[in-house]
Amino acid sequence: MKVIILAGGSGTRLWPLSRERYPKQFVKLPGAQRSLFQESFDRSLLLAEPSDIYIVTNKDYKFLIMGQVKELGCGYDEENILVEPEAKNTLPAIFAGVDAIVKKGDDDVAVFPSDHLIRDSEKFTGLIKAAAGLTGEYIVTFGITPDGPNTGYGYIRPGTALSLGFKAEAFMEKPTLEKAKVYIDGGCLWNAGIFLFNTALFSEEVKAYAPEVFSAFEAADTLIEAFSKIQTKISIDYAVMEKSTRVAVVPADIGWNDLGSFDSFREILPKDPDGNVLPDDAVVLDSADNLIYTDEDKVIAAVGVDGLIVVDNRDALLICKKDESQKVRGVVDALKKRGDRRTAFHVQDYRPWGHYKVLEEEKGAFKIKRLTIHPLKKVSYQLHYHRSEHWVVVRGMARVTVDGNVRLVAAGESIWIKPGQKHRLENPGKTMLEVIEVQMGEYLEEDDIIRLDDEYGREQG
Repeated sequence: MKVIILAGGSGTRLWPLSRERYPKQFVKLPGAQRSLFQESFDRSLLLAEPSDIYIVTNKDYKFLIMGQVKELGCGYDEENILVEPEAKNTLPAIFAGVDAIVKKGDDDVAVFPSDHLIRDSEKFTGLIKAAAGLTGEYIVTFGITPDGPNTGYGYIRPGTALSLGFKAEAFMEKPTLEKAKVYIDGGCLWNAGIFLFNTALFSEEVKAYAPEVFSAFEAADTLIEAFSKIQTKISIDYAVMEKSTRVAVVPADIGWNDLGSFDSFREILPKDPDGNVLPDDAVVLDSADNLIYTDEDKVIAAVGVDGLIVVDNRDALLICKKDESQKVRGVVDALKKRGDRRTAFHVQDYRPWGHYKVLEEEKGAFKIKRLTIHPLKKVSYQLHYHRSEHWVVVRGMARVTVDGNVRLVAAGESIWIKPGQKHRLENPGKTMLEVIEVQMGEYLEEDDIIRLDDEYGREQG
């Protein structure tokens, strides 16, 4: 069996915790040792060898994925990471994985979103293996047994009983609360976007119901070429699942949660006797049913408040009522219209060589960052037109190149980079390198990076 993990996504519904450059599947939730993506990858290892796991994502996440897989202690070939040239929704993403698999021969394939929580991994993978008996005749989807009406999910109506599960009779879009109650009373299941199929049968159905996608890949040699031939964004549900007569649904009671909002996020976290989800050192008086989170080292106090969601990052603060968090997407849309970079970037951003965190900044004057560079990694050879940089090494040993001249800079030492000077920072050692970078200038944005040599294949900015 092969596995396709879908690891794109824009991270809008859990803003500001999740952002475009670091969406929820890569975030380590409070109290968790691993991200949702890492949990998905680890669960996939119960079904397939690492060489049989394919990850479909975008260029911003490729090296983040490699880093998170490496944290799991798993050797993994980055050739199995399929980078979408642009987001075209779920069907092209899934078919990109199918196309790569078919080139090595037809097989059964399980498709997992990377941003869902599944508490009972062994039960789930056991269900996947049992459902493999259906793939000769059906595309199998897994319907979550509802615990109540929910307007945030699509629904599947089961039809004729099969040896396992049912033929899928109908797919319904996200309903009103009244319709959701009717669906639940009628035995419908939540649509989790989890699939199992044989590549040959799946390709036949895509050819029949989404010929544009099938022919785009058939006529292309690369993902860039294939995606350029697909003119519209198209979901697997709309294009195939809702039209095909060869779809089965298997009920799954596996402790599933899509974490699609802070309300669902709140459901899974430990609560105090008053129903509050709180940081360890929070102080609350006469308050109930709140979710309060901060990523900063500060004491949170709440007095006389009920049913609030408060999410505090250093550069953004969200306050909303419980049961209203689905509207957070509207906040992100409003910020995007203003051109606010905080919809995409955290104060901490991840790069192929490690990560940086903005410690302090004043626009048009200075910005202070802490750079963390992994062993044997290097920043691109680059220059800036609008800023100077002062590097102070605080941990490890740095190899610094300035206009072709190379020197080693030890902890406690520093070096000055003038505007226009070509420069590179490397970690030649076996331990982490940490550097405090002070940028000075009237323009300090990331697009003032002119890369002259980059081993990661990145463009400017």
